[in-house]
This record gives sequence, structure tokens and C-alpha cells, in this order.
Amino acid sequence: MRQSCVRAVNVQRASPAPDNAVRAADPVLTEALVTIALALAGRAGARLATTLGMPCGRDLLMKMIRTLPAPEVPAVKVLGVDDLAIRRRHTYNTILIDMATHRPIDVLPDREAATVAAWLVEHPGVEVVCRDRAGAYAEGARTGAPDAIQVADRFHSWQNLCEAVGKTVNSHYHCLRVQAEWATPEPEPTPEPVPAAVLAPEPALPPRPERRLAIRTRERFEAVQSRLAAGMSRAAVGRELNPDQQTVRRFADATTPAELLVKCENRVTKLDSYREQVHALWNAGVTDAAVITERIRPLGFTGSVQIVRRCLRAFRIPGTSRSRPDPVRRRATPSGPMIPKPRKISRWILSHPDHLDHDETLEIKDLLTRCEHLHRLDGHARSFAAIVTGRRGTEITDWIERVEADDLPALHTFATGLRRDLAAVTNGLSLEHNSGAVEGAVTRAKALKRQCYGRANLDLLGLRILLTP
Repeated sequence: MRQSCVRAVNVQRASPAPDNAVRAADPVLTEALVTIALALAGRAGARLATTLGMPCGRDLLMKMIRTLPAPEVPAVKVLGVDDLAIRRRHTYNTILIDMATHRPIDVLPDREAATVAAWLVEHPGVEVVCRDRAGAYAEGARTGAPDAIQVADRFHSWQNLCEAVGKTVNSHYHCLRVQAEWATPEPEPTPEPVPAAVLAPEPALPPRPERRLAIRTRERFEAVQSRLAAGMSRAAVGRELNPDQQTVRRFADATTPAELLVKCENRVTKLDSYREQVHALWNAGVTDAAVITERIRPLGFTGSVQIVRRCLRAFRIPGTSRSRPDPVRRRATPSGPMIPKPRKISRWILSHPDHLDHDETLEIKDLLTRCEHLHRLDGHARSFAAIVTGRRGTEITDWIERVEADDLPALHTFATGLRRDLAAVTNGLSLEHNSGAVEGAVTRAKALKRQCYGRANLDLLGLRILLTP
């Protein structure tokens, strides 16, 4: 076998047609090398082939893949369509899947509607098109196969609902915080009596400096809102300020900077489950962050002392020593139960009631009673979940009308998107078709792309996607 491989490589170096020479030298060896090249690409394939006694270079393996004929496109009745990012936000391809066999059948050079429509015209017979909610694929399927049934995947619809729920919880999270502050007001510190002779006029404490992220967010909010108020369009604001289009939309839809600061000020940390113990130790007079960290480690805390120090920074009066803080010149922490982070509240709203334990069920019920908007949001989310799981797509129109009659802007945007693609959404929530096989094929194609180490041109990557078993 090793001598055959050497002869094949020598013939490849001398002949202007290396693929034919290798096949003529040893078809079994060629088939083995092609299998290795399809599975591992160039460098990894060359290392494995050398280990197995078939030494060859990575360039030869890549040439052997490129000389393989592309498989013929079979007749397809149920077609899956999705995009594949070659270079995110710059270069995209379209991958087409036969939903009957779950195998890729073609890879298109872009994700434009005209390209998809042209492919459908060249390959008639498609009866069902499974896709996400991208407008380009909807237009391409409508143009190239007007008689085909379009199915918008229900997973993507549920994913869009989750995003809308998260935005709504963020925008109304301040209501829960204000009510918590009213329920547990901070007690005023009681300083010890000091002789009158020692008393001196105490200088005013400087206000606590605001975080740079908060300052930048407020400045950008004012810049976007002022330009919109002056009559500029969102596109013009984006061209002038040069942020991402989604950033402009987020700042334009917000009514106050507090809505934008909720996410950055309430990030999930390792300390979230131990904040009540930290607050209790602080109120008991333990003000050293290192000591508090050692006290909560037996409870399971695995974070660093810096996390605890950042948590306690909000309760230290500016001007005091960090290593030896004055127990009088400090603010008391809230003594009541901590409000869960917005992400946790969103997860509770989007989870099935049977998947929540007893404490979580009681806590989410208490939170929903504090904010009427969140209570209505919970009802809409559970109604949509029943439509998705029960495949009751005919009820989606009534659900959209109920949402549009409510005061929840994020859900309004989601409902507008559903109404724009109502037929495909209804099919996706009623029929058995879904894009699960398409998403799996895209994940597999991404793994093949990363194996190419930047040499994933369409002629090479497309053959690997179509031919790799």
C-alpha cells in the first residue's frame, strides 16, 4: 500500500492530469484518499494519511476533491432552505435540503431571492418549501414556485416571541424595582454621639460617578431621539452616527434610557444566588469583601472576591476607606428578598408551568401581580405556546388581534411580522413540516467550513457539503 501511494504521488507530480494519474495508479488508494479528504479536508487529512502509510500533501487532497463530479439534483417534493454564513455579515450561501432524505442537494452562491427563484424554475416539482422567516426566501419561493406551500418554521416563530418577551420584561423591570424599594425602604444610618467640641463641618460627599457604559448609553439615546424629533429618518440617523441598524432601532423604540440600561445593569453573575446572604452579612457589620467571600464559599459560591466587591460598592459612601470602611458611613442593603434578574423572569414566563418548582411558581405569580403589563405578557406567551404545541395555526389571527389591542410595543412588532407572513406562519403552526433537518445540515456545513482553514470557496465547500457522508 505504501509503495502504491508513493507511485501515485510521483505520477501526480509528473503528469499534467493528477486526478486521472492517481486513479490509474491505484483506484483503491485514490478512493481511500478521497474519503479522508472529504472527512478531514487538507491538513488533518494529510496527517492521517501519513500516519496510515499513505503520505500525501494537503494540496493533492484538495485537488482530488475539486475533480469529483457534483451529484445530480434529485426530484424534490419537500425542500428545505436556509442560509449559511461563510463570513458573517459579509458573505452568505444558501443550502438546499431534501426533507425526505435530510441530505443537502445543492449550495447556491448567495441568499438572494432571484437566485432561489431561478433554481426553483430549473427544478420544477417542489410542493412544499420549509424556510425561516427571511423575506428573501419567501419572495424567491413565491416567484419560482408559486404553487408550492410555504412553511415558516415554528421554532423561529417561538424564537422571535422569546426575543419580544425579553424586551418587554426589560422595559418594565423598573416597575418591580421601584415597588421593591417602596416595600423595603433603606434605613437611615444612626451615627454614634460625638462631643460637640469634636464636631466639624463635614464636607459634602461627591455623588457616586456613573458607569461609563451608562453615560455612553444616555448620550447615544439623546443623540438618536433629538435627531428623530428633528425629522430625520432612522436610516439617516444611522448614516450620521454610524451605529448598527439594530442599535438605531433599539434606541429609537426606547422611551427612556432606563429601558436600555436594564440589561447591562442586571447581568447574570455567579453571585446572584447568594445576594441575600451577602446583604445579611453586610447589615450585620461584616464590611470586608474578602471575609464575606470566605463566609459564602461553603454555601457553594465559586466566584472571585471582585464580584463581591462590585456588589458592595453601591452601598459604600464615597470617601470612606475601602480596606477599613467606617461602619457608620455606609448604606444598608435591602433586607427583603432579591428581585430575580430579567433573564430569569423571562425564562419563567416562557417555561411550561410543570417545569417550574414550587418556589419558582410562587415567585413568578407574586411578580406578575406587581406589574399589569407583565401579567398580560404572561397570558399572551402561554396562549402562543398552546398554539405552537397544539398545532392550532388557525387561531393565530385571533392571537394577533388580541396582542394588537394591548399596550405591549415589543409584542406589536412581533405580531406585525407574523401578519406580514401570515400564510406561511399558519402553515408552520398547523402542518407537520419543520426546518429541524435544515438547521442540522447548516450546523454540519459550518463544521466542514471550519476544517478548511480559510480555503472554503464555493467550489470546494459545496462539494464537501454534498459528498461528505
